[in-house]
Amino acid sequence: MLRSRRLLGGAARRLQQRRGLHRTVSRQDGELYNPKTVERTEDEVDVCIVGAGPAGLSAAIRIKQMEREKGKEVRVVVLEKGGEVGSHILSGCVLEPRALYELLGDPSTYESTYGSKAPLGQAATSSKMLFLTDKYALPIPHPPQMGNKGNYIISLSAFTRWLASVAEEHYGVEIYPGFSGAGLLFSQEPDAEDPWTKWSGKWGKDVTRINPKPATPTGHVNSVQGVSTNDVGISRTGHLKSNFEPGMAFKSKVTLLAEGAHGSLSKLVLSKYSLRNESEPQTYGFGLKEIWRIAPDDGSTNEGKYKPGEVVHTLGYPLDAQTYGGGWVYHMEGGLVSLGLVLGADWKNPYREPYRDLQKMKHHPYLRNLLSASDSFTPSRIAYGARVLTEGGLQSVPLLHFPGGALIGCSAGFVNIAKIKGVHNAMKTGMLGGESAFEALFPAGGSEVDSSKPADLSSYSEAFKKSWVYEDLNEVRNLRPSFATNMGIWGGVAYSGFDSLLLRGKGPWTFRHTTESERTKFTTSSPSFDSQHTEPASKHKPINYPPYEPPLSTDLMTSIMLTGTGHVEDQVPHLRVAKSADYVEEWYGDGEPPSVEDVAKRRQEHVKKNVGEFAGLLGHACPAGVYEYVEDDGSKEGCNSKKLVINAQNCIHCKLCDLKVPSQDITWTVPEGGGGPKYTVT
Repeated sequence: MLRSRRLLGGAARRLQQRRGLHRTVSRQDGELYNPKTVERTEDEVDVCIVGAGPAGLSAAIRIKQMEREKGKEVRVVVLEKGGEVGSHILSGCVLEPRALYELLGDPSTYESTYGSKAPLGQAATSSKMLFLTDKYALPIPHPPQMGNKGNYIISLSAFTRWLASVAEEHYGVEIYPGFSGAGLLFSQEPDAEDPWTKWSGKWGKDVTRINPKPATPTGHVNSVQGVSTNDVGISRTGHLKSNFEPGMAFKSKVTLLAEGAHGSLSKLVLSKYSLRNESEPQTYGFGLKEIWRIAPDDGSTNEGKYKPGEVVHTLGYPLDAQTYGGGWVYHMEGGLVSLGLVLGADWKNPYREPYRDLQKMKHHPYLRNLLSASDSFTPSRIAYGARVLTEGGLQSVPLLHFPGGALIGCSAGFVNIAKIKGVHNAMKTGMLGGESAFEALFPAGGSEVDSSKPADLSSYSEAFKKSWVYEDLNEVRNLRPSFATNMGIWGGVAYSGFDSLLLRGKGPWTFRHTTESERTKFTTSSPSFDSQHTEPASKHKPINYPPYEPPLSTDLMTSIMLTGTGHVEDQVPHLRVAKSADYVEEWYGDGEPPSVEDVAKRRQEHVKKNVGEFAGLLGHACPAGVYEYVEDDGSKEGCNSKKLVINAQNCIHCKLCDLKVPSQDITWTVPEGGGGPKYTVT
């Protein structure tokens, strides 16, 4: 149990301005860090939300709206690992504004109500899909779900910053950027029913529609009682530095996890409470994105190349027929274009380099023409980033509540992969989760809350079943898994056209990502389903990528500079060479922090498998150059003349390593507060 002590008075309300709030503890410099022995200052809140993205902020706003409607005071705290709200937010992004309108009303009222207009960017004006061959861009029909009438091409980073200003300035939500949710606080004794007690057999039949063997409740379990923020001042070797400061312990009645795809705390609750027992494993996509300026700020045309509001999606080049994925080109406001590539994280070839795939995509004549200089203007690239996204759809949605809290947004996985959109569903599930949180604190009818029992948010899981988010996902539930059937990629294209145009999800069948016997191997978050699709290097050949052609395509480090990424260098690497179960045991269980010898052995085993069998996959796949397998001079952590070097300071928090590495022994954790990319227009 993580130890904490109470913060008296209202000092925690000024946490963001008082970075030195943590009390100095009497410790000797150089002492080995053990998170379980750290005494943390404690603060009590009603609702603690981890993640200031669209889902977390929508939840916070909805709770505070209900506070005003019902006349009940609720203290809501949002923890955000980015140094600023929006700095870790990355998406395409075409916004379907349905949830925004439900949350805040007509955009024409925002300036008078909230003091500023929403940064809704450029209204979408047209949509098309192209099939790219090596030389040609061929128009093809797109599913009706990909229509964009009434949608907006936005910077999700900018939109999130604005949403945070509304939450904080208008509704009084406390938002603390730079304070990562590093750990969960659990009750000392089992004090809650297993979340499956009243849901066994129902979720798999009525929601995911895969009809698996019903989950078996385990009786009483420990509940979540809050969140601890990250400790700072720990050296690379795991010893306390002179500036060591313990994190905060936010004791909360309700905890909402809104970390985005493959969040570290979400992984923990998914496993601890077996929330995937009646779901398919989550499968992921991996997206890489660039922002280019192709016309002046005033949006004046660049020989007809800049078409504000045009939405283009692509299939084909640069990917082969065995790799699921596609590209996009969105013409934003102010002469900007968002372009990128998403590929299924279940790719087989360990030599694949997604970053090189993106650079190769820009060599296609369609994009080369768009990004090349004209007589009137020279385009320039201004941003780059990458992030995993959920692709599993309805079948992979876990049970959404756990004792003391719930999963909202992409922590659970609500992306509509046919639309290539998820923000609307993230916001709406945040609103549903917020409503459930308020009802758990103040039950309808004015009945008293039993303070001895943890908050029950099962009403959120019930509300999801009845929401338009469920309808949105149900309609397209068979499209993504159709690409992984015996029909192959082209069969998936054909089936998706048939289903999206004619059936629209009304067929009585539901495709699976796995067989039932295989599914049970992936009901926890580790091993990940996508990691098991990687094939040994002996079955593949290195991919022959074309040389870079600056400024059209550039080397990786040039792109990384555009992210503004930075971390404290002398800190424990937040990319731990440890299996998730071992890391959890060392943090929460009876395990001790790994010794120097343990760390060396883990690294040696990692190198043996990943270099020996999988050609050092992470050295190819990482979009930030974090992982290198270099020559070894006989160290204890090397194997077959190679050792692993982790350049954690380059990490852009995409989470790909955690879910793709075949050995499943990289565990992504939060770094010291504020570290990571500094996205602004993504």
